[in-house]
Amino acid sequence: MSADGFVKTEINDGIATITFFHPRSNSLPGVILQGMAKAIEHAGMDENVKVIVLRSDGEKSFCAGASFDELVAVSSFDEGRNFFSGFALVINAIRKAPKFVIARVQGKAVGGGVGIACAADYTLAHDSADVKLSELAVGIGPFVVGPAVERKIGSAAFASLAINATEWRNAVWAKKHGMYADLYDSMEGLDEAVGKLSRTLADSSPEAMRRLKEVLWEGTSNWESLLMSRAEISGTLVLSQFTRDAIAKFKAGAR
Repeated sequence: MSADGFVKTEINDGIATITFFHPRSNSLPGVILQGMAKAIEHAGMDENVKVIVLRSDGEKSFCAGASFDELVAVSSFDEGRNFFSGFALVINAIRKAPKFVIARVQGKAVGGGVGIACAADYTLAHDSADVKLSELAVGIGPFVVGPAVERKIGSAAFASLAINATEWRNAVWAKKHGMYADLYDSMEGLDEAVGKLSRTLADSSPEAMRRLKEVLWEGTSNWESLLMSRAEISGTLVLSQFTRDAIAKFKAGAR
């Protein structure tokens, strides 16, 4: 595995499986975010693809969220906005893809990882897939992923996650609030369920699925500009001394 991580796509029998990996608990540096967005866009345009499965490599963490290494390196508003716009690109790619995106969440999800799990059209998870929106704890806030999370679990549950930024919520909580469609107590069971659903969708009408996805995402046509404006908020806040000190503390072992 590359020390810099990777994004790869495999297409079999109409199913495009997009896998991302980073050695730091599948965290998301800009290059991974851009790679994910492009992979989703390409799969969405590929006539041979009927359904997209989005997953990360390994068994422990689904996604640790934003790369702290890149956050501490941000030195200007433009750099900050550009970094956080990567999350906007991934969420909008999922939203605009004319095919359903199934997320396989095999472990804990933090920050942007929660956003991806919520942006997916259908998310299946392992019992260990606890969630946390930790952004406020480092002086930022879940601004870019917020619309996707709120759309999936509702404003009250989103506020609970966003405000109590240091507390993990277990996978049962996430399922109860609609983030996960179902939970599995083994990786084999999770993979079997993902495979069964993706095969069923691959045999379904592409046009019917496209039109259903349009209906499910009604009211989000402004997200192209909304998420970018949210990236500007985060791009400003990441420059604060509070955020720099908080991230340094987290990197030292308090995360």
